[in-house]
Amino acid sequence: MRRVRIARPLRQLGEVLAKAGFQAYLVGGAVRDLLQRRRPGDLDVATDARPEAVTGLFRRTYPTGIRHGTVTVHYAGLQVEVTTFRTETGYGDGRHPDGVDFVANIDEDLGRRDFTINGIAASLTDGTLHDPYAGVADLSKKLIRCIGNPHERFAEDGLRPLRACRFVAQLGFHVDSATLDAIRPSLGTVALVAAERIREELCKLLLSERPSIGLSLMEETGLGEFILPELHRCAGVVQPEMHCFDVFTHALLSCDAAPADLHLRLAALLHDVGKATTAGADESGRPTFHGHERDSAEMATGIMNRLRFSNAERDRVVHLVRHHMFNYDSGWTDAAVRRFLGRVGPDQVPDLLALRRADQIGHCGRRDVSDNLVQLQRRIERIQEEGAVLTVRDLAVDGSTLMRELGIGAGPDVGIILRELLEAVVADPALNVPARLLEIAGNFYRERLAGDRRH
Repeated sequence: MRRVRIARPLRQLGEVLAKAGFQAYLVGGAVRDLLQRRRPGDLDVATDARPEAVTGLFRRTYPTGIRHGTVTVHYAGLQVEVTTFRTETGYGDGRHPDGVDFVANIDEDLGRRDFTINGIAASLTDGTLHDPYAGVADLSKKLIRCIGNPHERFAEDGLRPLRACRFVAQLGFHVDSATLDAIRPSLGTVALVAAERIREELCKLLLSERPSIGLSLMEETGLGEFILPELHRCAGVVQPEMHCFDVFTHALLSCDAAPADLHLRLAALLHDVGKATTAGADESGRPTFHGHERDSAEMATGIMNRLRFSNAERDRVVHLVRHHMFNYDSGWTDAAVRRFLGRVGPDQVPDLLALRRADQIGHCGRRDVSDNLVQLQRRIERIQEEGAVLTVRDLAVDGSTLMRELGIGAGPDVGIILRELLEAVVADPALNVPARLLEIAGNFYRERLAGDRRH
């Protein structure tokens, strides 16, 4: 009989339950992880003990889902979700059961779960596996298969079709044909799921080793058009000859090529979605996408708002999308490099360069790094080491000094003068001393601002 190794603190937790006459099994993803020799993530335990019995057996417990039989137990440094064996009835919101019935049989409890690879239990006391739905065999086949009728499983929980795509990306598995066929008819149930839950699954998918596998499956099954219609519209949009793929495929390959950072993966996926709306052609018929970065940034804003990302997460991704279309060459002056740094923000440059590398890899899948990007990075590092002035905060004078020395009041003129001074210093860093800045500011104010108002 096959077993997995149960960590000592978990065995001890199981022994506490066993001494009180209860069964206890490790279930869900943790068992799957152990069978794949991965470090387990969330620890979920199923037991025939009722929540009140669990609470009475352990000192530190929290009723995190008492109505559904779940108690969080803090034991020996672990946080474990302990849930009473149960069956579920009714899924009015397409995500959560309307009611649960506690049962005494682990088989019934495992039968309510999504996929066979998540329907394996391991005894906490000795690690013996309980596998009524052949999940171990499906793991060896690298197969995602629903427990029972896939239409029923997806009708119970609209997040499950997206979870199937996520597991394909994370594990490198394929989906059983009956399970695959049930995804498109389930889109009505997917529509009931809260945007926050869809976002969580999508983020997990994006952080997998090859997000493109899961994203391609989403597109194949209709989930892509439903969740990311802006990206879906990029399928079949032809690009110029430097690209080997349409915009959709390019986006997926760029996403794969980006470092496994959520903001970079999102920016890589969305950086060209505006090409579907800006597509045109020049006199020779060559595809053009003038201003697509602006449309892409606007669409990325809408997508991230729709999926309930935080404002900070949205702004970081949109900033990268908006500025991804820089075309550096060796003809750039140092002043041009400083303007670039000031425009995109020094803190954003590493991410922007990483996005640009991913974008280039996505052209045809080649992973060689552009010489221009390497050169730009070196020039940026040198200019930053020199302490270049990149924002008005770096100037040797501030707004208060200008108002005092020029005799002007608070108002928009101060900001206009500061921006003029910044442009002057970016062009010639030697000007960043108070006397020279005040001289420039005084001349500019008299000739351009005050002078314009007299006329």
